[in-house]
Amino acid sequence: MATLESLIGNTPLVDLDRVVKGCVEGVKLLAKVEGNNPGGSVKDRAAYGMFMGAEQRGVLNRETRIFEATSGNTGIALAMMAARRGYQLTLVMPETMTLERRATMAAYGADFLLVTAEQGMEGAIDLVNAKVANGEGIKLDQFSNADNWGAHYRTTGPEIWRDTQGQITHFVSAMGTTGTIMGVSRALKERNPQIQIIGVQPDEGSQIAGIRRWPQAYMPKIFEPSRVDTILDVNTAEAREMTRRLARDEGLFCGLSAGGAVAAALKVCQGLSQPGTVVVIIPDRGDRYLSTDLFL
Repeated sequence: MATLESLIGNTPLVDLDRVVKGCVEGVKLLAKVEGNNPGGSVKDRAAYGMFMGAEQRGVLNRETRIFEATSGNTGIALAMMAARRGYQLTLVMPETMTLERRATMAAYGADFLLVTAEQGMEGAIDLVNAKVANGEGIKLDQFSNADNWGAHYRTTGPEIWRDTQGQITHFVSAMGTTGTIMGVSRALKERNPQIQIIGVQPDEGSQIAGIRRWPQAYMPKIFEPSRVDTILDVNTAEAREMTRRLARDEGLFCGLSAGGAVAAALKVCQGLSQPGTVVVIIPDRGDRYLSTDLFL
């Protein structure tokens, strides 16, 4: 009999043969569909890892309130795990987060606080830090917590290596907390140092839900630039167009960060002059964006 925890991970790789059409023969673009996790996103892995790590270190008890800044998916995953394991959770996020995300967090029993759009994620982080400094609770701190990238080092990276039979040549990931790319980079480079790790961020002036271009003062502490070979910029229009294309051409109903990541991955594929296997992360599902105009 399965448990909730046992359903996290081992997500499928899907061949994006229509998106990659026109590239050099032998170039494959494979999408790891993380929306298949029970909480609907790649963040289930990090949330589970951070809860397990905190429990093992003895920093959690049923009377402790957890505060965490989130742009959405991490909050949903943490709310799911808090409900499962019996902890109190308050999530802090910008008011621009979609109604679907707020409703999902509330369904799991989490409380949440909103900061203004102008304050953004930086303001959410500052508010969490103030709550913790005031003794109101603790934070798991996805931006500094090694259990974030550790979850991907133990699971996501090895799964990609296994499912491509070691044939992966390039790995592409949108960068938010950077936990996914940090953990997968470690895992893949240990197996083959020649694999290229490509990070994706919004270009100057673009806003893409789930992908961040961090001010230096707020750069996640878990991020190590040396573990990323290339960083590609994408704009909002590219991300939106590819998100819609994934739904209409490939039948993959994904969020905006997936569109940004796949748009960048396609550029990688188009730049190859010989066969290669490019794997890209699809972070979540499209149903979290239905209250927006993304699919209209």
